[in-house]
Amino acid sequence: MSATDPESNAPDWQATLDALDEVDAALVDGYQSGFPVTERPFRVVADELGVSEYEALDRVRRLREQGVFRRFGAVLNPPVIGSSTLAAVQAPEDRFDEVAEIINGYRQVNHNYRRDHAWNMWFVVTAGCRKTRDRILREIEERTGCAVLNLPMLTDYYIDLEFPVVNRDRFARESVEETHVEATRISEDATGGLTDLEADLLVAIQGGLPLTKTPYGDVADEIGADVADVLDAVRRLLDGGQIKRIGCVVNHVVTGFRNNCMVVWNVPDEELDERGVRVGSLPYVTLCYHRPRRPEQGWEYNLFTMVHGREADAVDEKVDELASEHLPFEHERLYSTETLKQTGARYDELVSSE
Repeated sequence: MSATDPESNAPDWQATLDALDEVDAALVDGYQSGFPVTERPFRVVADELGVSEYEALDRVRRLREQGVFRRFGAVLNPPVIGSSTLAAVQAPEDRFDEVAEIINGYRQVNHNYRRDHAWNMWFVVTAGCRKTRDRILREIEERTGCAVLNLPMLTDYYIDLEFPVVNRDRFARESVEETHVEATRISEDATGGLTDLEADLLVAIQGGLPLTKTPYGDVADEIGADVADVLDAVRRLLDGGQIKRIGCVVNHVVTGFRNNCMVVWNVPDEELDERGVRVGSLPYVTLCYHRPRRPEQGWEYNLFTMVHGREADAVDEKVDELASEHLPFEHERLYSTETLKQTGARYDELVSSE
């Protein structure tokens, strides 16, 4: 089987990109991260693009309305703020929709996909602490009657869906020349250690920043804080890793990267970090991380990679390259065939222990 397109009815990506002019292209590829943290960020961006502040803001609004951007704002980091895990169940086909409805009913479940595998339903649970996360997993087991495969992230080698899109690249990040990769350990017991202001701020911006000339000032007004304190808090959270980046979050489906494959690998433990760092640095790998084996459940894989591409054949070609040149180990390819739920993590859940 080859990589599949679970959203084949999406608009033609090349027509979408062909409609962008040079300024739009600069916004799409240049401001997925590093958006200015200042009272008038669109003024700074406008100066860099050679347009007016109003035009820069209006273009971002239009690109969001067209679906090129999912949203404007912060990309937050659930495993650092709270406790997050990737989980899976083997849902019987005659009860698949019922099981999906139960799982999707939890606000703490923010992604859920059908994948072509015996473990056919894969979802992410994020909560304020490990205790709450594990309670939700137990409830899902009890309510669905399906055993849950619990695979929290233990090491982050490379995770970022920021990549150039205004091009004809076959796979995500094909044009990227160099990527900084390192083994970052993730604690299952993270709780964030946020101040009250930081917690209020994360809840306020979880759905995005306001598309106004003064987004940080508007957030400050919403939470009853001084704008200078909000700006300081944003910078602090960026430095601490609770916020991964601030910018325009691209819709990779609309921009053509509709095909993907999650590959799981059985890598010798003594080689895991070396292999993970090396593979995470490859331009076609969009995600690379370490999760635990669960031999008691027949799960022997400890390294996860993702490849996103515009063509199914390009994705398969790169997975073949991974297997032949970089990860010569037992592996399985889990193709997503249906999106069951896709939302941002709810940070009012993450910033509390309940």
